Amino acid sequence: MSAQSKGSKPGLHQLESNASLATTTNPLPPRIDKPEKCEPSGSHASSSQGSSPVESAVDEAVFSQQEKCHADDHEAPASLAGSHRHSMARTTTRSSVGPHGETYPEGGFRAWLVVFGSFCGLLAALGIMNTIGVYQSYLAENQLRAYTESTIGWIISIYVFLAFGAGLIIGPVFDQYGPRWLVFAGGILIVLSTFLLGVCTAYWHFVLVFGILGGLGTALIFTPGFAAIGHFFYVKRGTATGLAAAGGSLGGVIFPLMLQNLFPKVGWGWATRVQAFIFLLLLIVTNLLVRSRLPPKPDANIMPDFRILRNVDFALVTIGTFFMEWGLFAPISYVTAYSLSSGAMSTTFAYQIVALLNAGSTFGRWLPGLLADKVGRFNAVLASLSLCMVSTMALWLPATVLSSSDDAEGSKTAVLGLTILYCILFGFGSGSNISLTPVCVGMLCKTEE
Repeated sequence: MSAQSKGSKPGLHQLESNASLATTTNPLPPRIDKPEKCEPSGSHASSSQGSSPVESAVDEAVFSQQEKCHADDHEAPASLAGSHRHSMARTTTRSSVGPHGETYPEGGFRAWLVVFGSFCGLLAALGIMNTIGVYQSYLAENQLRAYTESTIGWIISIYVFLAFGAGLIIGPVFDQYGPRWLVFAGGILIVLSTFLLGVCTAYWHFVLVFGILGGLGTALIFTPGFAAIGHFFYVKRGTATGLAAAGGSLGGVIFPLMLQNLFPKVGWGWATRVQAFIFLLLLIVTNLLVRSRLPPKPDANIMPDFRILRNVDFALVTIGTFFMEWGLFAPISYVTAYSLSSGAMSTTFAYQIVALLNAGSTFGRWLPGLLADKVGRFNAVLASLSLCMVSTMALWLPATVLSSSDDAEGSKTAVLGLTILYCILFGFGSGSNISLTPVCVGMLCKTEE
């Protein structure tokens, strides 16, 4: 409809004339009563000053009709406005479509509950993993003092191997049955393992209770915790995964400090039992909240499908991750033992140094994840690995050389400063690699895989 031109026939209804004038800049559709197709609307903003009741009525009719059209098309209008509607913006759907055609909600109450449930689970599972340095140092001075550090290290090696390696089997089981029973079994194993640690005395006790039971329990929480988040996020996957993974670093701050305070007061047995009770509460929350968005596939094969390794990109990332884990967990396992042997710090601070490393890792879990969604996930991982490599070569290596020098007083101060700075920087870099590796792997395969 256009404005009435000069010389038109007199006697037209005043409403038609006013409506024509009101819509000179915002023409109405030819037939708003029965549109044949609902097109996405642009901005129909008009000034609220000097608007007439007729203009408001016309704008109201346009808004109502376009709202109905978008409701029929299952989409919300981007922006609609009338004379007394300064902002008619409608929130569009937050879902996104992945490279393989999958749809992701990208948020919502249920999705963030899954993130919080994973946070609690990883606070327990990765919390105990980030406490292994304290365990190893305490056992080397007490129950297992007759064994060398390398022999005790086999207990830790079995634990770490199962915590990550068992995911090869747990992943297909997750795809077939979902996370519920996996998380339930993992919670039982972690709590049982931590309770039994208090009564272990022989070497084989620790291999069985911590290495095997603890490693499997960690894998049963760790793998579904990250995988379930991937069902709800694609664009924001790095951010969501980083927030959940920050729970593991937070546990690495809380539990070493807690154990270091409890060991001289209540002993090894009750210190680990207190830790087990905390794990019990956290894992109850995890069992209640962690869910899968996709339906289970009962007919799927639970054996690993190695055909995916035919994808060269996936195979290279797998090999790279394998070697990355070797490098990342050596400092976490041995930084406390090194601090005790360096003579540059007190015994109390030597046990607290791993908490300092995990404090840096806490920020390294979520901040790089947030940036990775903007600059690229693989770019963020490479930058984090570079930080780990440079800090190890430039800080920890000189510290180890200085700690064995003859200049005792001068070297101790330097060793202390280098070790503290190294723990902060390495913790930050290693934290992001833990949280972003599942995100990078998820980019190379379909969600259901």
